[in-house]
Amino acid sequence: MKIHIQLKLYATLRKFVTDDDLDRFELDGGSTVRGLLENLGIPVAEAKLVFVNGKKASPAEVLNHGDRVGIFPPVGGG
Repeated sequence: MKIHIQLKLYATLRKFVTDDDLDRFELDGGSTVRGLLENLGIPVAEAKLVFVNGKKASPAEVLNHGDRVGIFPPVGGG
């Protein structure tokens, strides 16, 4: 079974996708955040913050149909 999520990649992570329309990103049912990162080719270390439906998520969190996922890289500054 396939599910669809809304996916938003921020800053330097945009380079991991070629399609700007990520409103219906397709995954296998039962996929986790870690599986999504692997599917996209994003090293876990480069995904510093992941939010699912506005709440911080761990790599083990299972994604559901219709979830909104935002992935942020590490940021520096000071």
